[in-house]
Amino acid sequence: MPAPKLLLAPAALPPGLRVYAIGDVHGCAMRLAALHAAIAADWAAWPAARAAVVHLGDYVDRGPDSPGVLARIAAPPPVAGAESVALRGNHEAMMLDALAPGATPAAREHWLRNGGRTTLRDFGGAVPDAVLAQLRALPLFWQAGGYRFVHAGVDPCRGWAAQREQDLLWMREPFLSWPTALDAVYVHGHTPAAEPEVCGHRIGIDTGAVGGGALTALVLEGDGLRFLQALPGTPATSLSCA
Repeated sequence: MPAPKLLLAPAALPPGLRVYAIGDVHGCAMRLAALHAAIAADWAAWPAARAAVVHLGDYVDRGPDSPGVLARIAAPPPVAGAESVALRGNHEAMMLDALAPGATPAAREHWLRNGGRTTLRDFGGAVPDAVLAQLRALPLFWQAGGYRFVHAGVDPCRGWAAQREQDLLWMREPFLSWPTALDAVYVHGHTPAAEPEVCGHRIGIDTGAVGGGALTALVLEGDGLRFLQALPGTPATSLSCA
């Protein structure tokens, strides 16, 4: 079987490394299971020397099964032996702020108003300490080759060393429409779009799974890219969209 066609990517990975980066899940556990199955099948059909599976955050809130998503994130990756990375999203940050000892009513209401009620309901009204510890341990970024993986973006007016946590978790503009190259190509979620967005300085892969869109995985290898998607109510399928 011929290998899938790769589109030219705006950066490159080290030889032999394939990265599967997954956008915002928001409680869509069945869709994530389908996408993980597609990743496993993809690897079995076209293995490489090594793999990394990177989830870009926003596992909780709004969707039907946040506990199921977190359990799957914590489980072994869909590619045996792959490096497994789960980044923190702004919804995990809101959840931690709301459930921290001494949290203010404003912090709690902010989370509940942004989908936390669904998450709290699915946990039976109380989130286990082990889950909160899992979320506190999530890093804010990961990098490989010419790519840096974050949940939302960066402030393009600051150097990398000066980025703030709120930038990595919440940024939209001016990052999204920044007209020139940055110090890396940023792979991110956070801002939903109907299709993946590939630009010179960023690749956006939040395609609105919780709102009826696809759950998207970006596949990076060498200087190429392609996509896998799990669509509502259908098995995950391989796409070659840009």
